[in-house]
Amino acid sequence: MKTTKFFVLGALLSITLVGCGQKDSEPKTATNTEVKEFSENKLNLEKKIVTKGKAGSEEVTLSFAATSDVHGRIYPYEYGIDSEDASAGFAKTYTIVKALREKNPNLILMDVGDTVQDNSVELFNNLETHPMVEAMNTMNYDAWILGNHEFNFEKDFLLRNIKNFKGSVISTNIENEDDGSKFVLPYQIFEIEGVKVALVGGIPPHIPMWEASAPEHFKGLTFEDPMISVKETLEEIDGKYDVLVGAFHLGRKDEYGKTGVFDLAAAYPQFDLIFAGHEHARYVTDIEGTTVLEPGAYGWGVSNGEIKVLKKDGKWIVKDIVAKNIETKDIDAAPEILEQFKNVHDTSREDANKVVGKVNAKFIQNPDYITGDDKVTTMPTSQIEDNAIIELINEVQTYYAKSDVSAAAVFNFDSNLNAGDFKKKDVAFIYKYTNTLMGVNMTGENLLKYMEWSMAYYNETKPGDVTISFNPKVRGYNYDMFDGVNYKVDISKRAGERIVDATIKGEAIDPKKSYKVAINNYRFGTLMHLGLATPEDKYYDSYETLQDAGRIRDLIVKYVSENLKGELNPKIDNNWSIVGFDENVPGKDKIIEKIKTGEIKIPMSEDGRTLNVQSVNINTL
Repeated sequence: MKTTKFFVLGALLSITLVGCGQKDSEPKTATNTEVKEFSENKLNLEKKIVTKGKAGSEEVTLSFAATSDVHGRIYPYEYGIDSEDASAGFAKTYTIVKALREKNPNLILMDVGDTVQDNSVELFNNLETHPMVEAMNTMNYDAWILGNHEFNFEKDFLLRNIKNFKGSVISTNIENEDDGSKFVLPYQIFEIEGVKVALVGGIPPHIPMWEASAPEHFKGLTFEDPMISVKETLEEIDGKYDVLVGAFHLGRKDEYGKTGVFDLAAAYPQFDLIFAGHEHARYVTDIEGTTVLEPGAYGWGVSNGEIKVLKKDGKWIVKDIVAKNIETKDIDAAPEILEQFKNVHDTSREDANKVVGKVNAKFIQNPDYITGDDKVTTMPTSQIEDNAIIELINEVQTYYAKSDVSAAAVFNFDSNLNAGDFKKKDVAFIYKYTNTLMGVNMTGENLLKYMEWSMAYYNETKPGDVTISFNPKVRGYNYDMFDGVNYKVDISKRAGERIVDATIKGEAIDPKKSYKVAINNYRFGTLMHLGLATPEDKYYDSYETLQDAGRIRDLIVKYVSENLKGELNPKIDNNWSIVGFDENVPGKDKIIEKIKTGEIKIPMSEDGRTLNVQSVNINTL
């Protein structure tokens, strides 16, 4: 906690940055008329200060609130499973925000990105203002920090919604390629009861990799390492603020070795408070004197920070900082939000419940490998052995990409199909993202390297291991399972040396031969980053051919309707298996029974997103 920072009061009123608009009812004003318009596929951003409250008090409490990674949730509802979610949605977070505003009307409210994607919200992408942006406007958000998923769609979609957002859109490390100007505001300065607060935002720099198959999504933009951009921005605003707040759509550590939010906190101790996102984590912590917190995902909570400042000898002294996450689980949804967006909710549910086929038998009999339950709490069967869900996805990808090999990941540990109607919500449940399909020519050498990269998901087994476990540094969505190739995964070996007996059509993979491989667009970006594919290797792109109908979820519906005549039956060819694991450890049965009863817990990742990150070992119990 910081208690002794000093800042010069009231320096420089000229050329500071500003938000893009506000409602007449909002308790804030701006020094100039603001403009946010298109100009040759760019935004014209006017710089100005946003003012809240009147100066005069010698002691001020600054209040901040942040949501992050709400991912298309207005109602507390998950349309992929057609079920309520008590810990989700803007309608829930807004109840908390209203209470915070009642306590402090000059609250600064921000969203830290990944807002307009997921949960069927792409159904509304053609509206002039996306419902998520409209909701933020209704709730009087002061700032929107862009997240990587904001770039999942056409650039015009993003530009239109940036223009229509009535607060400040912020990211310091996105620049226009032609002239080096900022794409959106790198920072925003607020004057709160006479105290100048600078808010700096940023985004992961990996958009060109993640959106490599659709460069039009970020056409004309470059993304810099936030460590560099933040340094430049802080130099620019030096002397123009009294309190410094960060809002970064960054995990604690970057997944590709670049800058994480903890790195920024350590490198720039002048930040008084930092709000984070991207990782879907829930924490409040101190990094070398700077408080950093993240509010989870989907509307699980609202991050709240209060900074008390005292004016002394013409300077503002930061006397106290208090930060917490306020959970939404037991909070009532705001009725005005439910009423305003009822049509969005009803349309989403109606779309989710469209019947597109029939499932004749359960696809994965025991989703939890140990307990057998449908809800996975120990080890997911879908990532321990070949299964009918992955078979279906790879079958669809192979058909449309006309490939030799297909690779796909399970995005949801609980993914399954039960006997009965096959509805659109079931497709969203087994295939969470709006990815498109790519066909890529790969040499056998690069295909094997790709397979080895994927198999780093497993931890190397040790003598006495009773369970197989996953590398906590690798997300489940980065573990691909392959069809069209028979192979074994030897987890007794270190990562990079695990693929055994890999054959295609009965013949060993030829390192020099070219194979056609079906993958999603996200993985194409990964392969380019790994140096295993180039744009020239692409031979098929479902989006180029079919536009929005080329998303893999839509291709699954199309394939079931046209090729399977609406009838879905589980199929497994058992083309891969795990080896190098001792199935006969003495005492194993007793340990497994204790795991079933909950007496022994299998560890999960620190952020709670990955189950089963450490093997239960009989020698270390």
